[in-house]
Amino acid sequence: MRRAFLAWGCVPRSHHHDHGCGPARGGYARGRRHWGGPADDMDDDLGGGFGVRRPLRFLAHKLDLDDTQVAELARILDELKTERAQAEVDRRRTLGVFADALSAEAFDAAKAGEAGRLRVQSAVRVRDAVLKALGQIHALLNPDQRLRLAYLIRTGTLAV
Repeated sequence: MRRAFLAWGCVPRSHHHDHGCGPARGGYARGRRHWGGPADDMDDDLGGGFGVRRPLRFLAHKLDLDDTQVAELARILDELKTERAQAEVDRRRTLGVFADALSAEAFDAAKAGEAGRLRVQSAVRVRDAVLKALGQIHALLNPDQRLRLAYLIRTGTLAV
């Protein structure tokens, strides 16, 4: 089924009793969220972690994780989420500094350069955190689970 069809909230009768399309039957967005199709699984913002809205539940289901693996994965994803949230704070801060450098009577290259360095340092920290998380996840999973995770990443179902 096409993603655009699901995004409009049009779910075939065979898959769901309340197949309503359009705002009269609960709205377009409700259908997408209720159905939980591919469009619902993706979320590429910095705070989402691993590109999905509920990465822990999604991975636990797709990889058939046991309780111990779920607990450890929760810790790993929490650390990654914290680092990504800090990167978002740094990004907002650098935007303010760039704006200050531009609004002055004369362009302040030193101030803009410092903001640029902060942005690069933040990106390096996020990169390092992602690499660390991937290494920990690799050690946590068995070979079959690793292959399934790699497939999810390759197909774009899961964004890292």
